[in-house]
Amino acid sequence: MAEKKTTKKETAAKTTAAKKTTTAKKTCATKKVTVAVTAENAGFKAGDVYQALASTGTAMTISEIAKLANISEGEALLGAGWLFKEGKIVSAEDKVTLA
Repeated sequence: MAEKKTTKKETAAKTTAAKKTTTAKKTCATKKVTVAVTAENAGFKAGDVYQALASTGTAMTISEIAKLANISEGEALLGAGWLFKEGKIVSAEDKVTLA
């Protein structure tokens, strides 16, 4: 009986194919964001919210503000609360605008 000779390319191709089928699927985990609730942090977040509103000049939702200011929604709410207390912003329906 004759022996069948295999080349390195065939062996490598089989190994690569085997590796591709054994990879595990990665799952998407939710990212938990913690917000440091201090007077200093609230003031900085208020500044971020104010700058985002001032740059557009229109009423925005909290999620839009958070996206524009590059902060989390929790941080945007913290800053908005500070600005509401100072009377710098007002709510218009479900949006927030400068006073």
